[in-house]
Amino acid sequence: MNNIAPFAPVSAESLAWLGTGPIPAAPYYDPAWYALEREAVFKRSWLQIGHVCELPEPGSFIRRELEVVDASVLVVRGRDGQIRAFHNVCTHRGTQLVAEAEGKQGNFSCPYHRWSFALDGRLLSAPDFERFGLTKEECTLPGIALEICGGLIFINFAPAQSLAEELGDFAARLEQFPCASATNFSEYVYEIEGNWKLTYDNFQENYHLRFIHPRSGAAAAGEENPFGYPVKYEFQGPHRAQTIWSNPNARPTPVQAASFGRLGALAMADGLVGPTARDYLALFPNFFVIGSPGQPFSHTIWPLGPHRSRGVIRLYWKGEDDSASRRYAREYSMASARDIHAEDRNVIEAGQRGLNSGALRHIHFQTQEALCRHFFNNVSARVEAYKAEQTARPGVPA
Repeated sequence: MNNIAPFAPVSAESLAWLGTGPIPAAPYYDPAWYALEREAVFKRSWLQIGHVCELPEPGSFIRRELEVVDASVLVVRGRDGQIRAFHNVCTHRGTQLVAEAEGKQGNFSCPYHRWSFALDGRLLSAPDFERFGLTKEECTLPGIALEICGGLIFINFAPAQSLAEELGDFAARLEQFPCASATNFSEYVYEIEGNWKLTYDNFQENYHLRFIHPRSGAAAAGEENPFGYPVKYEFQGPHRAQTIWSNPNARPTPVQAASFGRLGALAMADGLVGPTARDYLALFPNFFVIGSPGQPFSHTIWPLGPHRSRGVIRLYWKGEDDSASRRYAREYSMASARDIHAEDRNVIEAGQRGLNSGALRHIHFQTQEALCRHFFNNVSARVEAYKAEQTARPGVPA
């Protein structure tokens, strides 16, 4: 016998404040709603775009193309060690400065007319600059607000408050996650015919586990909890969290047992086993991260249109692959994550095709899909607030 307490799902009463009614279907396919999300959500939220380990020394840079806001973002570590974000545009006539996805440079020079910029965004030189009647200070690269939490880089095009203020208690929690001490990562990028919210929802509910992941999801479901429901939900402003339930009677295959056992041993040796091992943090609008030391998983889902999105899956690691054993364990962990995701893809796209028909006016969330409902409620609230703000503008008819 084991001493593990019987599983008890989170009560409906404790989640009643989220609402219980149907959810409108149009926001999952309607181009007009998508256009509102771009303005109300993505141009005003803290967006996770990278990790400090990608910028190890002065001059290191990464470029991110954010189609949802029509922005190319240049993130660079300056000579003073500070990490900054700029719009990737020359202040002469808007030409993009950097075409490479990443690299290291002493400064940035526009390929069109050779305006040159320092790592901190200052204009250093421009041919025949005297004829412009400008000062160099007027031509600094346009900056973007940037903050770091848990080693993760976030930007915001129009911040109403700091990242720490918005994350509240979740900020300290994130600093305990394996990503906070990571020095490298494995990455898998995919594109999918699915609205960003529909895609994101798949990864914040366990209701589908027994049907889509009957073997790969065995550790997250069992006889006493056949749907693998979480043992706890938490909410912090627009953000949410869950504590993942682990099946004490799971019987992994020999390969799974050996591989994840090796990952666990390595995580223990690296000092990564801590209180966040079963924690899942979903940070508004499009990012979530798991605190598992053996599979330190993050997922960012970027809208590409009302019916299409791009996902970036990363597993963050501490230290280099210093042995064949460590390399194998990490490769297995990423392959396992990718295989599980492959099982989800067809049903997400099938859901999108069904919604695109317009046959449904509403979709439905049950009690244990609480994170999905909380997510939609916050997206909807941002959109409605933006619409009200636009209507109240001088000269705009009420």
